[in-house]
Amino acid sequence: MTDIRFRSDIAVELVDHMGGDSSIVRAARVSSGTAGTPEKDRGLLNMLARDRHGSPFESVILQFRVEAPLFVAREWFRHRVSSFNETSGRYTVLEPEFYVPQGDRPLRQIGKPGAYRFQEGPYEQKVRVKAAHERVARWAWDEYTSMIEGGVAREVARDVLPLTTYTSFFWTVNLRSAMNFLSLRWAHEKSTVPTFPLHEIQQGAMKVEEHAQKVAPIAMEMFSKHGRVAP
Repeated sequence: MTDIRFRSDIAVELVDHMGGDSSIVRAARVSSGTAGTPEKDRGLLNMLARDRHGSPFESVILQFRVEAPLFVAREWFRHRVSSFNETSGRYTVLEPEFYVPQGDRPLRQIGKPGAYRFQEGPYEQKVRVKAAHERVARWAWDEYTSMIEGGVAREVARDVLPLTTYTSFFWTVNLRSAMNFLSLRWAHEKSTVPTFPLHEIQQGAMKVEEHAQKVAPIAMEMFSKHGRVAP
């Protein structure tokens, strides 16, 4: 019997990138043919973010490898100004990994559509949620593997797997589009535009930003300084 693995994380790895702050500056200065100093370059990045001159930020390319449950991946894929390559359940047998919410995951939904607030649930809810996730995952995996062992095509057998099943994908995105992702998927204290992201995708967004800050630290600083709105 295959051991089922339960996890609560959203894994985000930066596997490749092209460019950085200097790439943005170089793209911006080509229009005027001017040169700059480090101080002037910083001022230029500030102006580009402040006045939303966005195309130079597209000079930076990031490629991530993400591991997330299906319900998170499907929200991630809505960011169409980027490229995705996902593990195929048609061609491979999927891994027995399933998402279970952590104990601090807010469980109670309060408010109206588009403006929900979430609060931590009582202990009884936490126990019930954990048990239900694990029970359904075990049943689904048993049915999935039983069908495959019985000769059923992988693309049919996978139909019984729940949205908590982990998938993995490569996400290739320019920095401007990554900023748009961050503006929508992280309810940051410095955000000037309200957003109400799914708890789990926000955990992934935090990791995306951590990597982006290492690639283009000044650009990301200016993104945050000017309200976390994509230029």
